[in-house]
Amino acid sequence: MFERILLMALFFLTISILVGLYRVIKGPSLPDRVVALDTIGINIIAGVAIISILLNTHAFFDIILVIGILSFIGTISFSKFIERGYIIEYKRDY
Repeated sequence: MFERILLMALFFLTISILVGLYRVIKGPSLPDRVVALDTIGINIIAGVAIISILLNTHAFFDIILVIGILSFIGTISFSKFIERGYIIEYKRDY
């Protein structure tokens, strides 16, 4: 019974990732696409956690951590690009 619930949750996460992918491709604006990418990252983290529970292992915890860090850095980079038009500042105003 518990495995069936986890498999259903994994199925719904897959559907959510596909809907987010559609929003990334057809999004009306760039901020909507960034939010969709962040949502996809969160859903992938949840999916890997469910797979880790299904396989009864702790081996995927490092993967979850790396995906979370990369998702956060990507969201910050895209947000900075939207706000300023570039990501890395070469000349700073003091």
